[in-house]
Amino acid sequence: MEKSGEPMDGGGGLAERLRQGDVFAPDCPSREVMRHVTSSWGVLVLIALRDGTMRFSALRRRVRGVSERMLSQTLQWLENDGLVRRRAYPVVPPHTDYTLTPLGEEAAERVEALAQWIEERIALIIAARADAEEAATADL
Repeated sequence: MEKSGEPMDGGGGLAERLRQGDVFAPDCPSREVMRHVTSSWGVLVLIALRDGTMRFSALRRRVRGVSERMLSQTLQWLENDGLVRRRAYPVVPPHTDYTLTPLGEEAAERVEALAQWIEERIALIIAARADAEEAATADL
């Protein structure tokens, strides 16, 4: 990986190079994790799970608009990244729930801060969009 455009010292092995990611390096695994965490559904799932352990159906109700397939995929990504723990119970009908891991709690805290910032400033953002649209229309 590279930091700030400078190559890393060639002496370290893979484990050493991966100790800290570099999201600006196209081949760094941190990019894939960032895609999972910052996807629309990833952000909402992480925030929803801050309220505590949830079953799939409750999570789907909380994250309105997500399809069953997309929620399953998002949960699988977050589980594989070590952010969500899936627990299946051997009962009929099947019972599965999801909870944040300590790493997931850290990530959820950070994306929730971003979501709160957006919610608090949505009026300004909408106004900026309207100004940009008006300026683009005036240029025609």
